[in-house]
Amino acid sequence: MKLVIRTLAVTLLVAAPMAALAQTSQPVTRAQVENQLAQLEQAGYNPNDWMHYTSSLPQAEMRVARQNSGNTAYGGANGGTSQAGK
Repeated sequence: MKLVIRTLAVTLLVAAPMAALAQTSQPVTRAQVENQLAQLEQAGYNPNDWMHYTSSLPQAEMRVARQNSGNTAYGGANGGTSQAGK
């Protein structure tokens, strides 16, 4: 009986991470990928410029995210001032 419980426990421990990694969303279609690439190209990304891939892609992704969010503000939030008690 102890062997059955141990086997069951080990099986659950192994199966739990696999269930957590299961894909829950629908796969991306070819049209969605083409749309995303077109947005990145409009934001300044050139897929043929592989020499500057690491810097140009994140910049274009940020521009697309900013356009999609509707936020046109630049810079971070202004922090207030504070004073510790005396």
